[in-house]
Amino acid sequence: MEWIILLIIGICASSLGSLIGLGGGIIVVPALLYLATINGFAHITPQVAVGTSLFTMIFTGLSSVLAYTKHKVVDYKSGLIFLIGSGPGSILGAWVTESMNLHAFNLYFGLFIILVSIILFVKDKLKPIPYRKDRGITRTFTDNRGKTFEYGYSPVVAVIVSFVVGFLSGIFGVGGGSLMVPTMILIFFFPPHVATATSMFMILPTSILSSITHISLGNVNWLYALALVPGAYIGANIGVFLNTRLKSKTIVWILRTVLVIVGIRLIYEGITG
Repeated sequence: MEWIILLIIGICASSLGSLIGLGGGIIVVPALLYLATINGFAHITPQVAVGTSLFTMIFTGLSSVLAYTKHKVVDYKSGLIFLIGSGPGSILGAWVTESMNLHAFNLYFGLFIILVSIILFVKDKLKPIPYRKDRGITRTFTDNRGKTFEYGYSPVVAVIVSFVVGFLSGIFGVGGGSLMVPTMILIFFFPPHVATATSMFMILPTSILSSITHISLGNVNWLYALALVPGAYIGANIGVFLNTRLKSKTIVWILRTVLVIVGIRLIYEGITG
């Protein structure tokens, strides 16, 4: 019965995670912590939930990247630049988890996610942050409907932002997508499809680095991980399939809704903890 529950969690989390670039961890971690209140799962600690989630996301990221590559929506150049910051940040975050009061941080993190979701609601009324084409990187993307997007960013700002995102992903085991996708869309004005696919590309190496740290700290429950991995693989392909068939506005709408739900859940955990 435990394996069936974990398999379903893996499929649902990975489907939604790869659909909007969250990586699934933002669902797996709260789910595991909730299971910890049920008989038979009481031995799950926040550290084990984070470590196990990050290990599972390696397979979610791998499956999603392979699928998104076929649709040519991954911005590899930008992803590698962001990884310069997110890689070290994820390692540092994984170490901080050991001594950090996660309940207090849940509260602040939840409030931040709610703020991001509010910004996404008024996104259409915001003006793009100007960037100097001669001082940054400019990219273009044409979607399957023939619409061309132009976006850009400063490499320095990109590395700093991705370091913070990587740090938070290492702490919470969320893969960073819950922050990286909104950041790409709002600050750097990535097209939603590209932001989602590139986020999944980044999640793969970031999860590997964080997992190595958590494995060394003994924070991975291997039996639970083996149950979650098949669901993560199946769900990732489902999410990619849906992503390539939904409109950009639909993906942003889904992202808003998920962030509100996750934010409220994190705030609740922070207050009641």
